[in-house]
Amino acid sequence: MNAIDLKNLDISYGDTKVVHGVNLAVAEGESFALVGESGSGKSTILRAIAGLAPDWTGDISVLGRARSHGVDRAVARQCQMVFQDPYGSLHPRKTIDSALSEPLAIHGLGNRDERVEAMLKAVGLDQRFRFRFPHQLSGGQRQRVAIARALMLEPKVLLLDEPTSALDVSVQAEILNLLKRLRREQGLTYLLVTHNLPVVSFLCDRLAVMRHGRIVEVAGVDQLKHGQLVEAYSKELLAATEGANRAAG
Repeated sequence: MNAIDLKNLDISYGDTKVVHGVNLAVAEGESFALVGESGSGKSTILRAIAGLAPDWTGDISVLGRARSHGVDRAVARQCQMVFQDPYGSLHPRKTIDSALSEPLAIHGLGNRDERVEAMLKAVGLDQRFRFRFPHQLSGGQRQRVAIARALMLEPKVLLLDEPTSALDVSVQAEILNLLKRLRREQGLTYLLVTHNLPVVSFLCDRLAVMRHGRIVEVAGVDQLKHGQLVEAYSKELLAATEGANRAAG
């Protein structure tokens, strides 16, 4: 069984169609990346899977369960999302304890104290952070909280929308190592959106290259590492990334 199945997926914002006929299968336990230029439809696909972009047609399935267009609590238990900006995704007036406890309350789950303490430990945060507010944490610490919140319901699938791009380079490595460890320990499936191809090489097994709302190529990460992408646009994307990395160095 696949963790995520997308068939003939079209997604629109009003009268504007932004994703066209996407077909994609992500296996259980796999880490899969969507890459491409800004506006290519990557994050929109994550939002549709998470139930945040309701204007879509086609089929979306998570762990064999077809997603409805409305609130789908069963899918939410199995599939959660980590957003790009931990400042924006955490309520500034709620403590970390409140942020982590909220999913448990919504889904009627008990053992709140034990679950919160265990998840803070899992993401590498000391218990002293539990009753702090987001502004009292660094960017990396806030993103650890966001990851912890996504894992509170013990989902098997995480949707990761540029989870390190808002962080300093040194902190990015910490979060990527955390995500790699959590995937191994908890048997997670990742669908990652990123502009950063080195992140794909480090964290993922396969990738799909998107352009103008369509998938133009699906490749293994070894093809990426060895510069063996096939489509012209994929090669342009790889060359642009390598050029940017040389310039930064």
